Amino acid sequence: MALNYNLAKVYALSDNDPEFVNQIITLFVTEVPLDLEQIKLGIKTKDHKLAYSYAHKIKPTLDLLGMDQAFEEILQIEAWTKAEGKKKEIKETFKSVASQIEKAVKEITKDFEL
Repeated sequence: MALNYNLAKVYALSDNDPEFVNQIITLFVTEVPLDLEQIKLGIKTKDHKLAYSYAHKIKPTLDLLGMDQAFEEILQIEAWTKAEGKKKEIKETFKSVASQIEKAVKEITKDFEL
């Protein structure tokens, strides 16, 4: 049973097409962790544009997978990049998003035997 994600929106969007669902979760598992590394790098180097572009890229996926808390936190990261805020204030938010994504990736990989 999915604890860290919810595929209801994916199934609704795909008209219960298992192939489409599989494509979405495969993309999530393979691309989002790499995108997360770019956000981390952007925060670390204060490259606000880099952090913003990757936060913006994964935002719809978090929404689609029903990861509401991570979605809200990615919005905070986007706002931080626009304000060009200090690194310290966004680190905990990033850690939380990264942790939630890591758990979801592990769970999806197990649930769908990827």
